[in-house]
Amino acid sequence: MEKPKDKNNQNKQIPKVWPPKFNVIWIYVILLGAIAYMWSSYDGGEPLKTQWLSVKEQMVSAGDVEKIIFISNQNRAEVFVKKDSLSKYKEKFGGKEPKFGPQFYFVVSSNFNPEEQFEQVLGQLPDENKFSFEVEERTNYLSKALEWLLFPILLIGLWIFMFRRMNKSMSGGGQGGGIFSVGKSQAKLFDKDGNSVKVTFKDVAGLEEAKVEVMEIVDFLKNPKKYTSLGGKIPKGALLVGPPGTGKTLLAKAVAGEANVPFFSISGSDFVEMFVGVGASRVRDLFRQAKEKAPCIVFIDEIDAVGRARGKNAGFSSNDERENTLNQLLTEMDGFGSNSGVIILAATNRADILDKALMRAGRFDRQIHVDLPELKERIDIFKVHLANLKLTEGFEIEFLAKQTPGFSGADIANVCNEAALIAARKNKEFIERQDFLDAVDRIIGGLEKRSKIISPEEKRTIAFHEAGHATVSWILPHANPLLKVTIIPRGRALGAAWYLPEERQITTTEQMMDEMAATLGGRAAEEIINGKISTGALSDLEKITKQAYAMVSYLGMSSAVGNISFYDSSDSAGFTLGKPYSEKTAELIDAEAKRLVDQSYETAKRILNENMEGFTRLAEQLLEKEVIFSEDLEAIFGKRTGKQPPVSESETVTKPADQEPVTN
Repeated sequence: MEKPKDKNNQNKQIPKVWPPKFNVIWIYVILLGAIAYMWSSYDGGEPLKTQWLSVKEQMVSAGDVEKIIFISNQNRAEVFVKKDSLSKYKEKFGGKEPKFGPQFYFVVSSNFNPEEQFEQVLGQLPDENKFSFEVEERTNYLSKALEWLLFPILLIGLWIFMFRRMNKSMSGGGQGGGIFSVGKSQAKLFDKDGNSVKVTFKDVAGLEEAKVEVMEIVDFLKNPKKYTSLGGKIPKGALLVGPPGTGKTLLAKAVAGEANVPFFSISGSDFVEMFVGVGASRVRDLFRQAKEKAPCIVFIDEIDAVGRARGKNAGFSSNDERENTLNQLLTEMDGFGSNSGVIILAATNRADILDKALMRAGRFDRQIHVDLPELKERIDIFKVHLANLKLTEGFEIEFLAKQTPGFSGADIANVCNEAALIAARKNKEFIERQDFLDAVDRIIGGLEKRSKIISPEEKRTIAFHEAGHATVSWILPHANPLLKVTIIPRGRALGAAWYLPEERQITTTEQMMDEMAATLGGRAAEEIINGKISTGALSDLEKITKQAYAMVSYLGMSSAVGNISFYDSSDSAGFTLGKPYSEKTAELIDAEAKRLVDQSYETAKRILNENMEGFTRLAEQLLEKEVIFSEDLEAIFGKRTGKQPPVSESETVTKPADQEPVTN
């Protein structure tokens, strides 16, 4: 059965749109087609240059010239050849007959009189060879118009370009908006929609206490009601403080990776430019963006670049650009609502120079100290950096951690990388323990310089100098245990003694005196053996002088001066130029510092004289082997009465916690 047709669809037809809609591309297609047609059909070309003499004697006399037009204001004449005569000049035009004239032209001097010259030639020609001539002036109106319009066009184009850039920057169209975006924030934004940070707390080894603090900040952003429901307020800022290389910036990156909220990262130096008011403008723009993205984190690295205490530098006035930037930063940080969801993280290793207004509660509410890693933390850091290295089986990570006291996370990363380079340089398939120990020596002491020319007398002096350090440090119970002594030049030093200091938080007077005596052991050995002293103890003397004055004037370790410290940890002296003590006290401090140094020096000489046989034997071994280890000292002097050095192998090289160069 046939289905009935729909009356509505019976007469429905596809509508035809005519004429079609206009498109700008049509104009380009028509222009290109016209240009292609003209190019293919045009057989003319530029007229060929010739001379008036050739035209007169060859072309005019042969009756080939139809017309000559002389342009008086250009001293130029155009020659039109008769169509019947074009075949004679095909070779000059590449085998083609030009369809359009002029075919030739010539240029004359200003003394050329066209009427006189042409009339003279025409008078000598028969009627069939005569030509017509015209004298005219030509003005290139296009070039004249360009001369007048070029500068206005360029000026208008420049203004259009600048205003477009300005509009782009004003509408937030990204960085790099030129001079109009100079006041915009240079902070880099990390969020889940764009580029995100891949670092998490798993990538941050050690820093357990610091991670607890920053994880609490992450929890503030993820679960704010958990804290605000009890009436608490989310902290506005946290300051990461610690020595260089301890992982402050890495910790901030981990916060960005864990929080899963927008993260603005900027350096303190990015706020200040050469233009007045730019720093304050960038601070305002940064916090405006942060409020729009809340909840979010703003991280300011090296905040001491703009957060330095105001009024301490006499060379700058109160209108200093850096101080204006700091004032704006203080205003913005204190202007947030209590639960706005914007937290400021900052990092610095110079917290002592920051402005007190920046450190008060309500701005940076808490300080997170990121200290140098301890033994357990160094083991964890080594595990992170050794994960991608090819190591030998049974590699002892704990041994490396014990050999690197005082190393930061960046130092440990450098040791691992240098060990890989040393192993590759030796064409090894795996990295061995010796490569790591060589890397530690390379980083701390510098490159070995076995090619340096040293006379036998100087080498003997160096050997006894280093043997003096080793002997005194081994005998005195409170000195740092010695690990290795070498007389091989390394870096700027002609010899070095490696120690392993005890990881302690406080130091007693006896410990400091023994360390000073061990430091002066080299100078005492030179005086005892040679009967004269040399310049080789310069760094030793510099070290013990600073230590002696610190004991007297800072640490209160002098009975004559008493329990007084002139150390200003807050740097609140300001512009005070004088010393905080009288001249009489200054003389007493000098006398006490000299007494401590002399006492340590006498102790060093006494130890060497009492152990002269072992001291001389040690120096002779140094001259023979060039490198000796703690086992060699134990074989000569017996077991140490103080702290024992860690077990090491004679073929390995251990980390120098302190090195004493023999020469300046």
